[in-house]
Amino acid sequence: MWNQIDWDSVIVALGDTLFMSFIALIVAIILGLLLGILLYITQEEGLYPNRLISQTLNFIVNILRSIPFIILLFILLPLTKVLVGSILGAKAALPALIISSAPFYARMCMVAFNEVDKGTIEASKAMGASNWQIIKKVLLPEAKPALFSNMTIMGVTLIGYTAMAGAIGAGGLGHLAYLYGIARNNPTMTYIATFLILIIVFIVQIIGDRIVKITDKR
Repeated sequence: MWNQIDWDSVIVALGDTLFMSFIALIVAIILGLLLGILLYITQEEGLYPNRLISQTLNFIVNILRSIPFIILLFILLPLTKVLVGSILGAKAALPALIISSAPFYARMCMVAFNEVDKGTIEASKAMGASNWQIIKKVLLPEAKPALFSNMTIMGVTLIGYTAMAGAIGAGGLGHLAYLYGIARNNPTMTYIATFLILIIVFIVQIIGDRIVKITDKR
């Protein structure tokens, strides 16, 4: 069985999966958090209510969240070609990974912000805090456990997305499982790729749960 494993390909695939997951997660967190704050503050009862901006952002987020990832991969091929210069490889999967996950995280951020005690926000206003101070000193700290929990969920989701992207040539463990395992009738490679994906998911989940436990002061 061990002779059927191409360890060099396994190491390369593992590196590609970690690269796609980590880069996409970092960028999606930044974009998603900013978008989530905008969604929160522009809603009807937000700090800067603006119906036009709120409805526009909600429409964009809902559309992007509704497109299945595998379809989004194909839709974004022209954009990927322009941005990356290729439609193959780990870098080529990044635009689709980011565009699919950032709106997802933005929506979860908005939900987390809406769960912050309204009384705390009103008390901050009564004490003379500006809207920016409320966002920085109240909203973000109070929602921190939920934000980290959502990051964990998105991280696990992204790992699954990288496997789908790998099946159509983006590299990574999904590509390894399909090309070296299924297509070449080598189930050992498929099992190895699946096992490594599970290990990554477990590690992300454990780290995320630990961070949530540390930041949750309730």
